[in-house]
This record gives sequence, structure tokens and C-alpha cells, in this order.
Amino acid sequence: MQIFVREKQFYRNVLAVGGPIAAQSLITVGVNMMDNIMLGRLGEYQMSGATLANQFINIFHICCMGLGMGASVLTSRYWGMKNTESLKKSVVLMHRMMFVLALLFSAATFLFPRGIMGLFSKEDAVITAGTSYFMISIPCFLLLGFSLTTSLVLRSVGKANIALYSSIGAFFINIFFNWVFIFGNLGAPRMEVRGAALGTLIARVFEFCFIMGYFFFRDTSIRMRLGDLKMKCSDLLGEYIRISLPVLVSDTLLGLGNSMVAVVMGHIGAAFVAANAITTVTQQLSTVVIQGISQASCIITGNTLGEGKEDKAQRQGVTFAAIGLLVGILGCLLILILKNPIIGLYEITAQTDALAHQLMDAVGFIIIFQAMNSILTKGVLRGGGDTKFLMVADILFLWCASIPLGALAGLVLHLPAFWIYFFLKIDQFIKAFWCLFRLKSRKWIKKIKPAAESHNPV
Repeated sequence: MQIFVREKQFYRNVLAVGGPIAAQSLITVGVNMMDNIMLGRLGEYQMSGATLANQFINIFHICCMGLGMGASVLTSRYWGMKNTESLKKSVVLMHRMMFVLALLFSAATFLFPRGIMGLFSKEDAVITAGTSYFMISIPCFLLLGFSLTTSLVLRSVGKANIALYSSIGAFFINIFFNWVFIFGNLGAPRMEVRGAALGTLIARVFEFCFIMGYFFFRDTSIRMRLGDLKMKCSDLLGEYIRISLPVLVSDTLLGLGNSMVAVVMGHIGAAFVAANAITTVTQQLSTVVIQGISQASCIITGNTLGEGKEDKAQRQGVTFAAIGLLVGILGCLLILILKNPIIGLYEITAQTDALAHQLMDAVGFIIIFQAMNSILTKGVLRGGGDTKFLMVADILFLWCASIPLGALAGLVLHLPAFWIYFFLKIDQFIKAFWCLFRLKSRKWIKKIKPAAESHNPV
């Protein structure tokens, strides 16, 4: 089998879907970088507190990605089938589950903010800063949940630009209000860490209004309206759970696992956390293209299989794997080129500077394998409906390899930062090869049924 598909339309579709997603991810990274730079001027404790608070919020973010991506596996397939009734029911089920999830996270954050922060750090100054960030961020759970999951559905039907436009607006809003409230400019109170949380909250309100307003009042593809939220979806519930639940479980456990990684780093010390915050932003910057391609591959694979073209989907899967390897190598080179200029932007101690350089080198190596496995696990294999297999892979390699080996390297053996990070991310290396064998087997292509009541596709 040839490695690269020789169809210009295929690459046009990848660019059309993945381009806006990558651009949106780049904007998000820009916001995170500006947050870190602004908070870094206040001190490492403030930056570490906000960073670790966001680790918990990121668990919710990943859960929402799980719900949204699980639903998009179905919606992209139903879109290929031209079955909008089943598509709408998938969206309704997703929104209902997301609402319950957002309430749970909001309640936990409101009731136990210091307890949650205590899981990530043992330093009181970091815990206090993170708690301050938490209390203003509580409304973000509902706002982020609805806007994020809905934007994933819009992407699955070819409307990736909507989330991009929303992110562009949110970028400028977030940066402006961070500048106003963190430092007390334009006569506003100087709120420091709480100011960063407030700036993010205002940006989330904008995103929510923009995306949900478009989805329910302007969209002409799905034609979802507020009254559709009352739809009876029991006939699709079984299929939704079969396909989407493993994605939610997998992404949730990944989120928890990444938070455990943050726990290990937090207990190593504030300097390591600050160095990792710098590294994380750089890693995100180098993986924006990976995110775009991975989500594009999920959508394109779902659409292709929805049209009943399994051989074509297999050929496209091989091409996506090869693209992942090439993008990973380019990402590695980008990190090595940018590491000195980016670290130089921060006002940090010599210890944190040295740690950041070691972590950058580790990230550069890992990203080669992360690119390939992300495009396969979050894209091709997921788009094929192979969600149970991916759930097992995520649980097995993260919880049985990365976390114990990373904890051993950092908390027991006290290895250099490069090796601590390498072992914390070793699951990326293992999954890349694991998923290649799965792709070759063709067992990843699963059948998906429409809703029982959907006899007449439209």
C-alpha cells in the first residue's frame, strides 16, 4: 500500500478542517503564554498557583473534550450518512451529560478549593494563590463546557471557522482584561492572580455567547434550535454510550493522569512547576498543527466511513500516520530553535532557567512520538469508532508506566529534570507503536448504528 494518498481533495479537506483548528489552538497557546508572562512578573508562587489551579480546570476541559469528541465520532458519521435526526439526538445527549459534569466540578471547586490545591502542591503560598484563582473561575465550568463541546460538533459538520472566530475575539478580550485587572491599569483594582481569573472569565462569557448564539439561532447545517433540547433520545442512548463513554473515560483518566504528573512536579518544588509552565506553553505552541490534524483526521475518517468507504478510510489512515511522523520531527526542530528565546521572555531564577532548558530538550524528543500517536488515537482510530481499544491503551500506558516511573524518577531517585520528564511522558512513545499495529490490523473500523426512529435520512 502506498503511504501517501494521491488525491488533492483529501489534502484540501485536511487543510480546510485542520487549519482553523490549528489556528484556534495557536490562539489558545498565545493566551496561556501571555498569562504566564504577566503572572511571572508577580513572582513564581503566583504563576505556579495559577498554573496548578488550571491543572484542575484542565481535567474538566479534557472531560468536555471527551464528551465532545465522543459525540463528534457519531455526528461526523451521521453527517456522512446525511442523517440529521440521529445527529441532533447525539448533541442533546452530549449537552445533558455536560451540564451534570459542569455542576459537579463547580460544586467541588466551591466547597474544597484549598483541598484541591493541596493535592498539587505542599507550599502554602502556591496553594493560597491557586485558591484565589479558583473562586473567580467557578462560572467558567458551565461556560467552557457548553462552548467547547458545541464547537466540536460544529467542526464535525465542516464549521470549524466558527470556533476560530470566537477564539480570536476571546484572545484580545482575555489579554486586555488581564492587563487591566492583574496590574490595576485604567483605574481598576490591582487583583494579581484573581485578575487573571477574571480576565479569563470575561473571555469565556464572550465565547459562550458567540458559539451558542450561532449554533441555536444562525446555523443552517444541523438546524439545531432550543426546542430540540427537549427531544426524546432513548433510542440512541445505547449507541451513544457504546461509542462515547469509552472516549469520556479515556480522556478523563488522561486528565487525571496528567494531573498526577502535575502532582509529582508540584512536590518536586515551585521552581520545577514554573519551569514546566514555560515548557508546557512551548509544547502547546509546537503541537498546534498536531491538534488540527488529529481532529481533522477524526472528522474525515468518520465522514468517509459514514459513506461506506472502508478501504478509502484505511488508506487515509496510513497517510495520517506518516503525516504525524513528519509533523513530529518538525515540532522537535521548532522547540530546539525557540527554547532560548522563549525562556528568555520570563523573569525567573537561575535554577528555574536551567530546569526549563532540560525540560525543553525532553519535550523535543517526546513530541516526535506524541505527534504520531495523537493523530492516531485522537483522530483516525477514534473516528473509526475504536474507542474501547483506545481507552485500554490510555489507562494501561499512562497509569502503569508514565505515572509510577515518573514518580520513581522524580521523588525517589531524584534524577535530572530531563529524565524525570522523559519517564512522565513515556506513554507517548509506547502508544505510537501500539497504535501503528492497530491501524495495520483494520480492526479499528467499527459499525455505528443510527437512531431507531431515523428511518428516513435527510
